[in-house]
Amino acid sequence: MGIQRIESVTYGIDDLGECVRFFGDFGLFLVEKSDEHAVFETLTGQTLHLDTEPSPSLPAPVEGGPTLREVVWGVDTTEELRRLVAAAGKDREVRESADGVHHTVDETGFGVGLTLARPKPAPVTPRLANALGSVDRWNTALEPLGRAYPLRMCHVALNIPKPGKEEAVAFYTERLGFRPTDVVEPMGVFMQAPGDEDQHTMLLCHRPDRAGVNHIAYEVPGFDDVIEGGNHMIERGWREARRLGRHTIGSNVFRFLHAPCGGRVEYAADMDRVDASYETRVHETTPPHHIWALRTNRDQEAPAQS
Repeated sequence: MGIQRIESVTYGIDDLGECVRFFGDFGLFLVEKSDEHAVFETLTGQTLHLDTEPSPSLPAPVEGGPTLREVVWGVDTTEELRRLVAAAGKDREVRESADGVHHTVDETGFGVGLTLARPKPAPVTPRLANALGSVDRWNTALEPLGRAYPLRMCHVALNIPKPGKEEAVAFYTERLGFRPTDVVEPMGVFMQAPGDEDQHTMLLCHRPDRAGVNHIAYEVPGFDDVIEGGNHMIERGWREARRLGRHTIGSNVFRFLHAPCGGRVEYAADMDRVDASYETRVHETTPPHHIWALRTNRDQEAPAQS
């Protein structure tokens, strides 16, 4: 089948202590740490690498400051891995490292890796919900979660310059097997990996003249995890980047936070799942960013009563 999921991501950073604190608060699990390097893991075994001294074998960063340096994609079989490595290497170098990852670079300059997927089973226990005529929770009061623990990295969004955007998308679709699910002509292309069910595994966002990391999304079990995870991060002193809402494309509930590693991270839940029968939608104009976003007038002065 091909690519199943994000296997790992690597950031080049300035402040290791700040980044370690951030991702610990975010709900990832620290599995390795040195003076220059730290590795976190999701519940399904994906890894996040933070490096103050990134490997010189990585491609140069596409933007200044802390930023994403490489995304490694997990492939289902050795045969498919060989096929994808050959496709990626038609006109560029592909280098295999000692850990079995094949490293190259995409059209924009982001590092791209290919390796065998090593998923770990994770306990998924969404909260049972009640509604008239559909009762799933009896004689049990809900307790606060307190914070969130992401199940997995579910998608990555990268900013790419508009010039050459067709070639940038073609690298992923024609060589690595991604399928466009929603093409927003003024904004970008949402793509699904062959072995994923999410409406998108990757988004390439068009920008007038610059490249950089936009965000990486982490799936949590449900709506409450998005809210309570974001609340916990704010309580820990981190800054929200976009208030709670539900996206139009993908339908997922979201909450974004600015990350000291560069770009943003997203808590995400309840994304659309699509199969091969889902036909690519082409949008000539950009749909609204969200179906809804949290609003309040609580802090406004109440109107005088007549």
